Amino acid sequence: MSIAFFRFRFYVPKAFCRVALACWAALLCLFPVVSRADMLEFRNPLEFTFHKKGNGEGPTLMVVGGIQGDEPGAFSAASLLVTHYNILSGNVWVVPNLNLFSIVHRSRGARGDLNRKFAFIAPNDPDRGIIQRIKPILLHDAVDIILNMHDGSGFYRPVWHNSMYNPRRWGQSIIVDQSRLPGSRFPHLEQIATEVAENVNRQLLHPEHKYHVKNTRTAEGDLEMAKTLTYFAVMHGKPAFGQEVSKNFNLATRVYYHLLILESFMQKLDIRFERRFPLTPAGINAALGTDVNMAFEGGRLFLTLDNVRGALRYIPLNRESLLHFRASSPLLTVVDEKRGGLRIYYGNRVVTRLSTFPVIFDDSIEGVTFSVDGESRQVSFGSVVSVKSDFMVHPTPGYRVNVIGATVKGAAPKATECGIRWRKKDFMPSFSLDKNATLFRVEVYRLGDSHAKKQQDREVFAGMILVRFGTAPDSAALLPDRGGSENRLGR
Repeated sequence: MSIAFFRFRFYVPKAFCRVALACWAALLCLFPVVSRADMLEFRNPLEFTFHKKGNGEGPTLMVVGGIQGDEPGAFSAASLLVTHYNILSGNVWVVPNLNLFSIVHRSRGARGDLNRKFAFIAPNDPDRGIIQRIKPILLHDAVDIILNMHDGSGFYRPVWHNSMYNPRRWGQSIIVDQSRLPGSRFPHLEQIATEVAENVNRQLLHPEHKYHVKNTRTAEGDLEMAKTLTYFAVMHGKPAFGQEVSKNFNLATRVYYHLLILESFMQKLDIRFERRFPLTPAGINAALGTDVNMAFEGGRLFLTLDNVRGALRYIPLNRESLLHFRASSPLLTVVDEKRGGLRIYYGNRVVTRLSTFPVIFDDSIEGVTFSVDGESRQVSFGSVVSVKSDFMVHPTPGYRVNVIGATVKGAAPKATECGIRWRKKDFMPSFSLDKNATLFRVEVYRLGDSHAKKQQDREVFAGMILVRFGTAPDSAALLPDRGGSENRLGR
């Protein structure tokens, strides 16, 4: 093999590389790992999330997606495993967004390639916390097999066909670092990968999509692969596989093949599961692209994002609540802009920008009473109310209602907009949350002393309810990938 150093190239015997890697592997075993207590501390919006699915009994499959941020097929498939699969027996542990910082930047590694930091990472590396938290999860005694998910360039073929189909490519391959791992629960790595590839090849969308097994033979001198997550796991006795889907495909096709591989490994481990969508490209787009939402303050402020406007103004939000948001997908997060606004990301796509104003939240009531199309009912904060004709908010003593964007010609300004029957024609379309001008918000505030110096003594925010006129219109699926150039020959 050869090693490039500045403009010179030195040829190093493979035997020397094997000895060097063996010494390196021995040193890896001396590196301490952090305690399991750190696994639960995922409060930063740009930290990865860890999801355990199953009842704790039986075999465990560990799945990692998003280690490189420009591989949306991998992190989108892993997110569906979290949100749209039920595990009936056995266990599946999922980190769908390991490198969330790079995902939102649509970068292979916004702070350097995370999949090259498992053998060694400098104390001042900004990714050190990620490495320290993921290692004990990977090496947990319960974990039987680890899958590291990637979108790879072109189409791997064992022999050269052309520039797109050749041994240097990674797409449409299942990766092993070595053929066997003696002493592990599943020692026959290449045999398992071959059986999974054969199962996937029976369900191809096109014959050219055929899968092959790629053995990197890392210990024989592949210094790059020696830095990866899979080799770290193998050197600690954990069977680990890389799965690669071609970057030549659109998002739905990438996710289709990722999920075929995942399900094949689950079947290999006798893990039974239910999937809540048809495993087709159309079914995948529907699963990824609908019911995308985010909530703050325990759900009192709820935003549905499927067809949201590119910018939302004057959203009442306590900035500290950014550390406590709930989302329908682990690919949803919220990021501060330099000028004080907020951006909501779904994968690498900016879904909307929020212009906020600071508020203090009040939790003394859970909702208010509405009349919807003539029928009275209690509505909780964080709800979405469907209206055919009109609605009215009933007064609640001590509280003020603000129906955002609503006006009635000739009506005098009111301190509270209760007791008014609102129709869609009463709303200014520019104040809607959605692009079709059907979704509007009703805000409720607890009243205090208007002359008080402290905001919490004047008026505090109790919650928000969304009102949708008619049914949600059909729109293009909101997918967690905005598209763009792909890295070439990268893994």
